[in-house]
Parts: sequence; structure tokens; C-alpha cells
Amino acid sequence: MDIKKITDGLSVSPQIALDDIAAIKAAGFRAIICNRPDAEAPDQPGQEEVEAAAQAAGLEFRFLPVTPGIVTDETASAFGTALTELPGPVLAYCRTGTRSATLWSLSQAPTRPLPEILAATKAAGYDMNGVARRIANGGKTPTDTGDAKFDVVIVGAGAGGIAVAASLKARKPGLDIALIDPADIHYYQPGWTMVGGGIFTPDQTAKTMGSLIPKGVHWIKSAVAAFEPADNAVVLDGCRVVKYDRLIVCPGLKLDWDRVEGLKETLGRNGVTSNYRYDLAPYTWELVQGLSRGRAIFSQPPMPIKCAGAPQKAMYLSGDAWLRRGVIKDIDIQFNNAGGVLFGVKDYVPALEKYVEKYGVNLNFFHNLIAVDGPAKKATFAVQKPDAEPTTVVTDFDMLHVVPPQCAPDFIRVSPLADAAGWVDVDQATLRHKSYDNIWSLGDVMNAPNAKTAAAARIQAPVVAENVAADIDGRSPVAQYDGYGSCPLTVERGKIVLAEFGYGGALKPSFPKWLVDGTKPTRAAWLLKEKMLPPIYWKGMLRGKEWMAKPEKITVSGG
Repeated sequence: MDIKKITDGLSVSPQIALDDIAAIKAAGFRAIICNRPDAEAPDQPGQEEVEAAAQAAGLEFRFLPVTPGIVTDETASAFGTALTELPGPVLAYCRTGTRSATLWSLSQAPTRPLPEILAATKAAGYDMNGVARRIANGGKTPTDTGDAKFDVVIVGAGAGGIAVAASLKARKPGLDIALIDPADIHYYQPGWTMVGGGIFTPDQTAKTMGSLIPKGVHWIKSAVAAFEPADNAVVLDGCRVVKYDRLIVCPGLKLDWDRVEGLKETLGRNGVTSNYRYDLAPYTWELVQGLSRGRAIFSQPPMPIKCAGAPQKAMYLSGDAWLRRGVIKDIDIQFNNAGGVLFGVKDYVPALEKYVEKYGVNLNFFHNLIAVDGPAKKATFAVQKPDAEPTTVVTDFDMLHVVPPQCAPDFIRVSPLADAAGWVDVDQATLRHKSYDNIWSLGDVMNAPNAKTAAAARIQAPVVAENVAADIDGRSPVAQYDGYGSCPLTVERGKIVLAEFGYGGALKPSFPKWLVDGTKPTRAAWLLKEKMLPPIYWKGMLRGKEWMAKPEKITVSGG
């Protein structure tokens, strides 16, 4: 038997034999559902035989046959009813288990989110993307045929989505483009570090989404439920379907707060904060101002995360504020990093280490935050050092700045677009999908090995726009992305180490060394971050003005 668990209450399997009944009983199952019609194959036992054997073993039995390829709404509903009526756990079977998994998926559609259903079946080895549209429609066969159709559909109206829409519209003004995003507000997330450091106010980092959608681009204010790349379709929540000639996927990533036990319940109080949320960044500054003695912990989860320097940016700005107030000698600053290095590009580490020493920071590598008890002010870390047994450490804190674990959004991870790790699978140079020629991706959601920063999206957007435009013209890709990312490390108020690098950690400075030496803290880099980058973002990048972001042409070496 090859039994695959879908939930605690249901497992599915291929055809069972009469000899398997005893083992099914021994495994703890209390009921069996047969979804295979009799006489599909000469060697299969009839449902009456299976029922008799099941009942003899003390198991309940139900027969809900499904003809291959014809899963009716009525049978799916009956399957859901059976799960509520039969004692669990239940084993359902057909020839391969696929029909049983499909029935479960459709029966759960009214009560479970589509990504949750797709994830559960995918983990069991069954791909339900073929019925995603029905699941999105509450488990019922859709009757809506009035699907919208666009030349280009862009999923996600964050930094990458709006920028690529504007860049594409500038190249091809006549294109019919749709942007899909349910959010009302667009955030300038790089500014949240500055909010947490008392430099920016929160309102400087937010604008209404409607004010930023490029002129002539349709805004579909909805969430995406699933992708049907074989049919050039995107399924929205509520089962509306949007068709496309070309698709650009850039919904960002998911902040997985739930992965740290007790964290969500205590965020924004008990001294627990995070600059990774708009509403919490002001609380960071409130805590920094209110702390005069005690322990402040700054955590960093395993990679990948958006802006890998942000965890320590918060730490440096806090340390600087405590130094200026003359209280830093009474504050124990701990940097607990799940990784094994201070920063992934070694050229910038010496400058950062000087600030670690200046603020008296204790570096704790291979420490991954797994639980927070806010009222007790205790944080639990899993410690996994190389060549050592794993342990856990519980640490008291007065202030805890948390960076949550991060992953691709649920609807991406369970889609046909994802690689094994759940990220959109692209060619790292052209940013075109490896399996679907009319799909591209940029920003935090795709799997190219670059830093996930807004600066990276600023360079990626023109590359994607250029290559989509070339594809429309019937040409091969013409632009390539070199992995550029930028991380302005705010080491003190008024100075920044401007880390700029590409694939493999190669340095990619934007300015001559006499103006900004990125490996050293400079006032010029601070002015860039504080005064220049916000208007470059709002008035340049999001409007398709590719300042300092001209796409690099693909070079073909001769032979």
C-alpha cells in the first residue's frame, strides 16, 4: 500500500487489495471510501467484496464511484458529507489516489483557502492545479465565460510591478496592460529602517495605490488564487479569470510571522518590535528612546530574506541613539543571526565590525529565533553550530527586534511556476521563466541568486520590460540582469556603508570611489539614502524613468 496523508482526518491511496484491510485497520483507520467504479480493471476487487472485508474488520465503508476525468460537483459534495459522517481517520482510494484527492480538494473549497488545499495535496504527491479554477469557485464547476484579456498581465503592484508596468508602457504605449493587486496602500519599505531610527515619519513611506498605477494601465483590485500557464490564465479569488498573452509575476514574498511560536501575539507590545512592518517601525523608535538599561536583542532568520542588511541596520541605529544619550554602557546588545557571517559580501565586513566593536555588540551566529514569550520577556533560539549538537537557548530581553522568517507567497509556492523551494523559476540573466516562454518574474519572488532589495527591482524592471518588448516584436531577449543589489547599511545617524554588489558578491559601485567608497562609512551615502533615494523611487522608478538603471545588453561571444 502507498498511503498518502492529506490531513489528520484523511489519507488517500491507490487501489487496495483485500489482504490490505488488516494493515489499514492496524494503521488506525476507522473508515474506507472507495472512489473507483467496479470493473475498471480485471484484477481489482469489487466494492462489495471490499465492503464485506472492511465491515468484518470493524471498519465503516462508503462507495462514491468516480468515472476517470468526470468528477461531478455532486460527488464532491457527497465526499465532504461522508467525511463529516464517517468516523475518522478515513482512507479514500481509487486507481492512483488522484480522484480521491480531487474530491477532497473540491469538498474543502468552501471552507479552506485555495493555497492551503493545493499545498496539502502537493505534499501528498497530487497536483490539483488542474482543478484550481473549480476550487476557487467554491468547489463548483465555473460557468463564467466572460474572462478579461490583456496583452500583458502583471501580478503584484509593489516596487517591481509598478516599475515594470511604467517601463513597459514607456516602450510600448499601445500595450493593454493589467496590474493585479488587492492592496489599497503602496509602501516604500526601505524607509521603514529610517522610521525605526527616528529619521522618517511613517507617512513618508506610504501612498495610495491608485495614485501610483501608471496612466493607461488597468488596476484589477483582487488577490490571485492560482495560475494556469498552459491556458495563459490567472485565476482570481472568487474564480474570475484573467487571460494574457504575456505574464509578469512580482508579488513579493511572505513574512511568515507564524513560524515563530508566540510572536504574533506579542508584536507591538512587551518590548517586541520589527521594522519589517509599517505599523511596528514607530514602536521600534519608541523602545529605543525608552530604554536606558537592560538587554536588546536583534534577530536575523535564515536566508533568503528581503534586505539582508536590515536586521543589523536597526541594531546600528539603535546603538547610535544609545551612544548619543550616554546609556550604551548599561545596555547589552545581542545580534542573534541564524547564519554564520555578519554580512554575505566580505568586502563590507571590516567596516561593519568596527561598529560592532563601537557599540559593544555581542555576535551570536547560528542562533535562529523559534519562540517568544512576550509577557515573560523571554526569547528562545535554536542553536545549530557546525560540528556541534543542536541546542536551544532561552534569553531574557528588555527589547527584541525581530526579523520574521520569509518565503514565497502561498499561491506561488503551490503553483506550476515554482521551483522545488517555492520561488518562481527564472533564467537569472533574462528573468524569463525556465518552462514558460511567455512568463517573466522580478523582485523578491523569483529564484535568481541576488539580494532581495528594492534596488535590485529597480534594475530588474527595465531588463524585464526590454525583454518583453523584444518578445512582442518577435526577437530574442536583448537585456540581461547582472545580479545587482544595494544595501545602504545605516551604521550611525549621518553615515552609511553603501554595499553594492552583483552575482557572486562582485562589487558593483554606482559612484566613483572619491565620491562614495562603499566599503567605508560615508556622509555622502547617508545623504543618498535620506534625501535622494525616496524621490528616485516615487518620481523615477515608479514612473518608468530609468535613472541609473539602463538595461545591460546581452553580449554574445564569438567562437
